[in-house]
Amino acid sequence: MTHFKTKLASGAALAALFSAAPAFAQDTAAQQGAEDAAEGNAIIVTARRQDEQLQDVPASVAVITADALEKTGADNAEDFVQLTPGVTIVTGTAEAGDTQVNIRGINGARDAESSIALVVDGILKTNTAQLNQPQGTLRQVEILKGPQGALYGRNAAAGAIVLSTLKPGDFLEGAVKASYANEDTMEATAHVAGPLGENLGFVLSGYYRTTDGFFRNIFVDEKNVDDQEVWSLDGRIVADLSDATELDIKARYSQLRGASINFNASFHLPEFAAFNPAFYEDVNEHQFRYYNNIDPSNDQDSFDISAKVEHEFDGATLTAWALYSDVDQNLVADGTSADFARYIPFPAPTPEAAAVAGQCFASTAALTGFEVNQPGFIGPTPVPFLFAPADGSTFGPYSPTTCDGTQYQIREQTDISGEIRLASNGDGPLSWQLGLYYLNIDRETGVSLGADLGQGVIEQLYNAPGTTNPTSLLLADSFKTDVYAAFGNAEYEFGDFTAGLALRYDIEDRTSSSQVPAVFDPITGGPINPGQVVDMGVVQPLGDRSAKFKQLQPKVSLAWQPSPDLNIYANWGIGFKSGGFNNQGSSAIIDAAFNDGVTPGTINANVTIEDLYGKETSSAFEVGVKGNLLDGRITFDLAGYYTEIDDMQFFEFFVGGFGLLRVVSNIDKVEVTGAELNVSAEIMDGWSIFSSVNVTDSEITANASRPYTIGNKSPYTADYTINLGTELDTPLNANTDLILRADYRITGPTWFHSVQDQERPTLFTGLIPISQVNFLPAEFGNARFDVAKRDAFGVLNLRAGVEIGNISVFAFGENVLNEKYVAEVIPAIEFGGSFISPGARALYGVEVGFKF
Repeated sequence: MTHFKTKLASGAALAALFSAAPAFAQDTAAQQGAEDAAEGNAIIVTARRQDEQLQDVPASVAVITADALEKTGADNAEDFVQLTPGVTIVTGTAEAGDTQVNIRGINGARDAESSIALVVDGILKTNTAQLNQPQGTLRQVEILKGPQGALYGRNAAAGAIVLSTLKPGDFLEGAVKASYANEDTMEATAHVAGPLGENLGFVLSGYYRTTDGFFRNIFVDEKNVDDQEVWSLDGRIVADLSDATELDIKARYSQLRGASINFNASFHLPEFAAFNPAFYEDVNEHQFRYYNNIDPSNDQDSFDISAKVEHEFDGATLTAWALYSDVDQNLVADGTSADFARYIPFPAPTPEAAAVAGQCFASTAALTGFEVNQPGFIGPTPVPFLFAPADGSTFGPYSPTTCDGTQYQIREQTDISGEIRLASNGDGPLSWQLGLYYLNIDRETGVSLGADLGQGVIEQLYNAPGTTNPTSLLLADSFKTDVYAAFGNAEYEFGDFTAGLALRYDIEDRTSSSQVPAVFDPITGGPINPGQVVDMGVVQPLGDRSAKFKQLQPKVSLAWQPSPDLNIYANWGIGFKSGGFNNQGSSAIIDAAFNDGVTPGTINANVTIEDLYGKETSSAFEVGVKGNLLDGRITFDLAGYYTEIDDMQFFEFFVGGFGLLRVVSNIDKVEVTGAELNVSAEIMDGWSIFSSVNVTDSEITANASRPYTIGNKSPYTADYTINLGTELDTPLNANTDLILRADYRITGPTWFHSVQDQERPTLFTGLIPISQVNFLPAEFGNARFDVAKRDAFGVLNLRAGVEIGNISVFAFGENVLNEKYVAEVIPAIEFGGSFISPGARALYGVEVGFKF
């Protein structure tokens, strides 16, 4: 901690030094802006669905230009976010497509819709599982903050990530780049582009990456914890059908194979710490060790194809596009149920259950004394230590025994979407756009828990009794969604003032059908889904559900530009994310496991989960000033914002004797206030420095799901972010350039749950009164979550190299100080602890590139 505080103090001192400059930055990631402006080449963005100078946009927009992309090595959403103030990301901790981006306190909840729009070459990607994938040969990245639904469409409640890729030109061009780093990490990209004939051109891009990962499974002595192999292929054909009409066709395929569920458990039971301090562990001090007996895997296959037509009329441009997208992913992993004795039922209701219990006992006896993470231990029997203090076990999740069971999860989604838009293209004071949008989503999700008989996992949602991996809990549903939207906006310039109004109206019609068979669980003897009803000894099937969500999303913007170098602006807008359905049976599981409070061994947790979660809306205000000084050598941006979020969607994770459960709940009201300062300065030709500071204060003001969390902060929201960096690009001789680049990002303290400093009852609270240690008060099993907050941490990335004509050679380091931070903390409140995933460790390598 002392080491980090020293680094943090140094970072704060540097930030103060940079902020003492005559002005503040327009855009941290767009450090090239000062250089371009000085040369009269202002950065052009599409932040309002039209080409305009970044300086003229009345909102906060971070831009990473093609030059910055090359010099930083950024090529995916995690890299972009690292360069952008006020934005954080959690990605790949559970599975590859599992990405949550937080912009100014609004987070994308896992298993719900995203809070940001992903727009690639003007087309809205509807499945943000693709956020983790390269999208071709990038030429510019724009990150817009604040509600963008009125302009960019569905799910842009917190903002939008707008990507522009390479278009073919009149001459053949291409490039190839390859790198190698520690942990057998290899990455390669290549593209070729050019004409195919008159008025016809193409782009073909490829990407490949493989790594063994930073961690090893000590039980099987394999690098199967965070290993990954991914490749993708992107193709683009652009045809000028006439002087006024352009056809743009794109297709891409991506395949990922890797590990999943990169988590350890950390307990937060302060009274238990009297027996072992590890029962009350600060998540920031955890030493990650892995030893699960099930080989975790994650498969993701993605395909999409799109076509876009643009036609220029006199005074207006008609744009129409259609997109087909298919993303299939699944994961296999160890279970979490060992400590709750799901797989040692007594008495065993079926021969199947007896066989599973026998396997659990045998594997535990064989592994007695195997060193698992503290405070865990494996005794001679799998009976929880509360009931067998002398020879029982405390496993923690993902143990080397078979007593955890297994888990298999799928998420398969097919989308068909299209948009038609008519926009003015004149030079007059009035500009406008009108359009219609349609989307059809066909999605299937499932979570299947199975008994582990020591013979691996059968990769399907339901496995009948008598198989080697019989299913013991199943949540599986088919979701269908139709989205209809109409939108328009108008902007008028009068003198130095500009006023704009945008409106969008969305209707989302959703249905859900259960895919769970009407059968009994062979392990517990109850229905295989707790939401199913048993009538006259027969399990009844679950019925269909439907709901419709509607929202008008206005956005108003005002700007005053007293000079070309200064823009004072204000904007306000409404953000919207549709509500939806949890897997059927979720509410029944929570009520039975945690809200009973009467049956011995249960607790009254006072937590409310519904199978239907509500829509999220937000009202966001922003005021700011941006500009440049000294002929563009200094650019600055100062903004303040206030957002009120109603029914914020929030991911909850529950663990217990039932197994595991992933759900979405609503936090009734959250208020967010913040400010952001950015500065970029060109000290001399070829040398720039840049910095930014974002400070966000948030508060939960109402929460019926967990009423005791009022006054806490918005989950997944860092208290602050600080970006510092410098770049030197100078010639060594007529044919050689030296390039040095440093980026330092500090991410402030972060809570990941609505429960923060509270003490709450847990399953241990309910078990103590009926255990072998029943002389202790029930409150002895309560958990306190003040140790579940992620501390501030800093990540330093460095690149140094030369460009010799068409050849480049770079050495690079990512997280060169090897900061050991946690990427995500998922508190499981009634479990009495958190599931935590480590951030990336130091990566050092060499990169070689060639252009033609």
